[in-house]
Amino acid sequence: MVLLKSFMLAGLTAVVAAKSAVLDLIPSNFDEVVLKSGKPTLVEFFAPWCGHCKSLAPVYEELAHAFEFTKDVQIAKVDADAERSLGKRFGVQGFPTLKWFDGKSDKPTEYNGGRDLEALTAFITEKTGIKSKKKLAPPSSVTYLTDATFKNTIGGDKHVLVAFTAPWCGHCKSLAPTWESLATTFANEPNVVIAKVDAEAENSKATANDYGVTSYPTIKFFPKGSTTPEDYNGGRSEEAFVAFLNEQAGTHRAAGGGVDATAGTFAVLDEIVTKYIGGTPLTDAAAEVKKAAESLKEDAQYKYAEYYIRVFDKLSKSDSFAAKELARLEGILKKGGLAPTKLDELTTKTNILRKFVEKVTGKDEL
Repeated sequence: MVLLKSFMLAGLTAVVAAKSAVLDLIPSNFDEVVLKSGKPTLVEFFAPWCGHCKSLAPVYEELAHAFEFTKDVQIAKVDADAERSLGKRFGVQGFPTLKWFDGKSDKPTEYNGGRDLEALTAFITEKTGIKSKKKLAPPSSVTYLTDATFKNTIGGDKHVLVAFTAPWCGHCKSLAPTWESLATTFANEPNVVIAKVDAEAENSKATANDYGVTSYPTIKFFPKGSTTPEDYNGGRSEEAFVAFLNEQAGTHRAAGGGVDATAGTFAVLDEIVTKYIGGTPLTDAAAEVKKAAESLKEDAQYKYAEYYIRVFDKLSKSDSFAAKELARLEGILKKGGLAPTKLDELTTKTNILRKFVEKVTGKDEL
């Protein structure tokens, strides 16, 4: 029975190994497969004991499967610890090293981009024009920064929250889906950037060193207009990040997407609404709102201060406008299918209309 199990396990191992789409290269087949085939080839030089290589392995395998439908590009690897002559031949000094052979020259170019599936796929498509048949995840809203782009992103008119990560880091992998969701939540905020830096990539590790990053993930916040960061030491849930950014950037986002119940509202204008409901003549309240709104022109949400003015104007023609319009917009929101910007707009308007309706309801009950 033990012997039978051993044969079964051996057979299973062979089947799993046979499914690999990555070509294995050794000195005796390298030139034939890569240099003389005329096929563009991405080659990973790795070592079995290398932690970074182990982290890259499943991504690299997935990349190979994504392009195995075509014979016009190859994904290959070399165990450069075992086949040191190949590593030495192509100037490999660390692991993993990725080199691109264009199918024409025996002199490859080194790949220094991201080590995620999306970045690697985009690189091959850019080089060959061949598109992967694998259905990729929706485009990320995270801004990936390098040494070349980092300084152009911070210090301007945007608040920037940056996560410095490493491909092998378990905590970074745990943070990744939250970071993606956070970036999607703030995708419609023009003054907020959710960014990431691969602190160990050749094209971005200098930036990590400049900011004293020694552990991962390290999260830093750059307020707009500043190149001096603040360390973020709060919780790592999306709710915690959203609360932090709302406070720092003056935004009104809700975890999971959309805006919160305060978006578009102004305390100074709400006070006037309260007085109107309490008995202030509509014409007087409308004039007061218009005057108060003048002081809010520099606010990013000023267009919603104008919406208060519009509501008062509509109420002068129909005192049931707020309630009817709120019901209409809530009906549209309930149906769903709205573009994110439209969803934000309608939710914000319902926030304002609800101030009027809640006050009216309270008065009626009294």
